Amino acid sequence: MNFTRRMFMAAAAAAMLSAGPALADEAKKVGILIPGSKSDKGWMESGYDGLAAAQEKYGDRLEVQMIENINYADMEQAITQLAIGNELVIGVGGQTQAAIYKIAPRFPDTSFSIVGGNEGEAPANIASYDVKQAEIAFVAGAAAAMLSTNGAVSYVGGLEIPSIVNAGAEFGNGARYINPDIKYFENYTGDFDDVAKSKEATLAAIAQGADVHYHILNLGLRGMEQAAREKSTHIIGSYTDRCGSDPLYVAYSITGVGFQVSYAIDELMAGSWAPGYKPFGLAMGPEASDIAVCESSAEMMEKLEQIKADIQTGRIKVLEG
Repeated sequence: MNFTRRMFMAAAAAAMLSAGPALADEAKKVGILIPGSKSDKGWMESGYDGLAAAQEKYGDRLEVQMIENINYADMEQAITQLAIGNELVIGVGGQTQAAIYKIAPRFPDTSFSIVGGNEGEAPANIASYDVKQAEIAFVAGAAAAMLSTNGAVSYVGGLEIPSIVNAGAEFGNGARYINPDIKYFENYTGDFDDVAKSKEATLAAIAQGADVHYHILNLGLRGMEQAAREKSTHIIGSYTDRCGSDPLYVAYSITGVGFQVSYAIDELMAGSWAPGYKPFGLAMGPEASDIAVCESSAEMMEKLEQIKADIQTGRIKVLEG
């Protein structure tokens, strides 16, 4: 078996075993696949934070099996393993979708939730949660333009797939919404975890004047951090508000990955889990999508709030993804 597998039980697992069959029967079983590292300061860590919150909330009523940090080639094997014996399987990331679509029909009594899933025809036991990253990427671009002193910003994405490309396009559109003359540099490394390539891409943008950077990366973010520290530029982080933890970061876009993991588990626990496509994004509130500027003016936040409202009403139109 090539992939790394780790088992996590709810905090009171030992108590559950000693309490007898009645309590054990009440525990809901959830399998979760976190393809990358749960400490990547990004998408995967946000997903893990949502899982940890659910474990704390439900205690011995929840039993969790987690697989993390696997190769794409092992995705189907991982999903199959999680589908055996779990009532709900959660795939953290759109990269799990193809494997879940293939494996889910073999387990019709198991529910599957995809965090970062797309709208489309899917097996009847799958829920696809659309993060709608392009919405908040537009807002992040606007914030970047207001925070940049050089009038130049950059974006580095991992895989060049529609949702990642659309988010990059909308980051650039948001920056130009504030400053039509801003310089915008966009690059894709082909790998969410490639530290060297993301550093190289960021350094190339810095050489052309970019002083605020945005990303959709996992461990590759470390390369962007290295470049920004070396050249005294700044980053708008993704997924979770960590303002105050690192001066390198001037803002964070919140994309609710952990919120969606918790949402799927809440639905299971309440007996209300349902398949189908569900959009999250700005319409679902600040836990699902928001911008946090670490040191902002009232004028800046008023402008960003108006942009968020205009996206929701359709006055500002953004791409899907």
